[in-house]
Amino acid sequence: MAVKMLKRDARKKRHLRVRRKVMGTPERPRLSVYRSLRHMYAQLIDDVSGNTLVFASTLDMDLRGQLTVAGNKDAARQVGELLAKRALEKGIEQVVFDRGGNLYHGRVQALAEGARSQGLKF
Repeated sequence: MAVKMLKRDARKKRHLRVRRKVMGTPERPRLSVYRSLRHMYAQLIDDVSGNTLVFASTLDMDLRGQLTVAGNKDAARQVGELLAKRALEKGIEQVVFDRGGNLYHGRVQALAEGARSQGLKF
């Protein structure tokens, strides 16, 4: 009898498969995206030293007053734009995209497009 895999377990499996290949360096950190039901989180990670270089989310004080709903594509796009601005201030122009096992669609895609629109390359 086959056991049905839960949706969250399938996402974790995809994420681990991608993480075997994707590695962030100080010159080109990993843009890690986490999507919950209510919020979006994104961070640039240097996997060599294990440090987070830049962080942005819908819970960020810079976005808190601007967002009416934190769990939609507009909010995700603003998180991407804020992350890209902070990355460019630190001199980071290129990143490796890690979608966290999520499909490149909807809020994840909006975050990536927001980051690209501000000049981040990936």
